[in-house]
Amino acid sequence: MEPVQTLILLAVIANLAVMGSVLLPPLLGRNGPLPATATAFDSGDGRAAEVAAVLGEAGALAEPGAVPPGAYDRVVRIVSWVFILATSTIVALTGLWRDTQPAIFALLAAAGLFVVVVHDLLPTGALGTAKFVLEGSVAITFATLLIVLTGRDASPFFFTFPLIVGGAALVVSPRVTFGLAAAASLAYIVAIAPPGSAGIPPQTVAVAGINLTALVLLAYVAMVIAREQRRARDAAIRLSTIDPLTGLFNRTFFFAAVEREIARSARSGRGFCLLMMDLDELKQINDRHGHFFGDRVLRGVGEVIRSGGRRIDTAARYGGDEFVVLLPETDPTGAYVLAEKIRQEVADLRVPVAGSAIQPSISIGVVSYPDDGRTSDELMITADTSMYRSKRAGRNRVSGVPVPDLAGVGEPVFDNGTEASAAGPSGAAAGAGAAAAAPAAPGATPSPAKAAATRAGRPRKRADDSV
Repeated sequence: MEPVQTLILLAVIANLAVMGSVLLPPLLGRNGPLPATATAFDSGDGRAAEVAAVLGEAGALAEPGAVPPGAYDRVVRIVSWVFILATSTIVALTGLWRDTQPAIFALLAAAGLFVVVVHDLLPTGALGTAKFVLEGSVAITFATLLIVLTGRDASPFFFTFPLIVGGAALVVSPRVTFGLAAAASLAYIVAIAPPGSAGIPPQTVAVAGINLTALVLLAYVAMVIAREQRRARDAAIRLSTIDPLTGLFNRTFFFAAVEREIARSARSGRGFCLLMMDLDELKQINDRHGHFFGDRVLRGVGEVIRSGGRRIDTAARYGGDEFVVLLPETDPTGAYVLAEKIRQEVADLRVPVAGSAIQPSISIGVVSYPDDGRTSDELMITADTSMYRSKRAGRNRVSGVPVPDLAGVGEPVFDNGTEASAAGPSGAAAGAGAAAAAPAAPGATPSPAKAAATRAGRPRKRADDSV
């Protein structure tokens, strides 16, 4: 038993070293060897937060398109408990390892305790990507000790290593899979021939070589299959959530995001805002220059909207020339600032065509939750009304829900970001500067910040009374 005790001590020290290197740096405020978290469907284009928020798959995942945390925990629990129960039954009924039977049962009990702590007591994302490293290290140590306690090279439990490596290949990256396969191979060699043991018989060498070859091949097959499944899943998710022309999210994805944000705001008490935007005179652009250049304008506007928002914002193409943006935990003032920024950048766009340039403009409506609606339908109706108010007021401007005027007369005034002239988008842009420089006339539109302050301090009109 002395070599076994030495091996157990070395295994415990090695696992403590691994856990310390992974968990201690974040606790000390330093960067660890692994990222703190990795999200499902993280395709590297800044969409991970939005997709995870809507699909409910946020958690510790190590590879794009990997298994969701809930499914991963469920599978690990089932496999672990079935293996522990089956092994306990076989050891107890066969009596093949009576000398080491207490140590085997103690090892199985420790494994069960580890599963309970990691997959039941700790929150799903508590360990982040470190969960895979810790579980892999503990699982390989468990398999090594089990083989040592059940006959070394004669042990029937070698299949535990392929089970660990093959299962991990379906979840983690190829690099981690390769590391686990190498660690499992080394652990198996140590288990059947610990340091200081006598020479290994040729038959044992042959069995070990065949087992290790099977282990590596199984890891490779599982890794390739998992990679292709991830690619197919990522492609399916992209096709079902992304508008192919603009690269923004589509209408279906956006409504799912709004419903989820409403539920979150109801719990937290923090509201959000929503922008509805319509590209001005797209039909005239298509009729005059053709749909090819109309699509170029749409792509340019989509890029402006995507680059203007934050990572947590959700921008989508609502319809043919309509766009929407969900702004979580944003007050009306912040929403007006972003809307005005988008409006100005769209007005500055120049799409070259036949020696000239198309100068688009956009009309924007701003609403907030829960003041302007408590359901997604109410918010969209109010946002659509605000956006068309911008259209009727001359296009190329930002409008919100009407509020009582500052003089208290009771006539509604609209929250506009700019003035538009009859000369079209280019004239509207020039008019914006003039309007910004000129003093506000009686009854004129207040600034976004002032309008937001008015909204906060004065009673609101109902959405159905705003037109």
